[in-house]
Amino acid sequence: MPNTSLSGSALLTNDVGLHARPSVKLTQLAKRFGARIEFALDAAGPWVDAKSPVKVMRFKAAKGETLHFRANGPDAAVALAAILALVEGGFAIDGETISSPPNA
Repeated sequence: MPNTSLSGSALLTNDVGLHARPSVKLTQLAKRFGARIEFALDAAGPWVDAKSPVKVMRFKAAKGETLHFRANGPDAAVALAAILALVEGGFAIDGETISSPPNA
């Protein structure tokens, strides 16, 4: 399979934005793929490694912001589709959703 370079964007819709738990879920998913996956809040960058929880969390993206991703590698298409689905699904995995804590 040839190396592929792809990009895509997804709207951040979960209540807490891209903070600790969503950042960890994103980076754990990104690490499952061999593709280089990068993340930015602006399509022009700056871009950071989506496999680094510290770098992803540093952005502190809020609900309503658009997250931009680019992937490069033999499994780029599958990786990008999975990452976008995670974000578009509100970071729900196995039926678990991330929402604001009670009384927040």
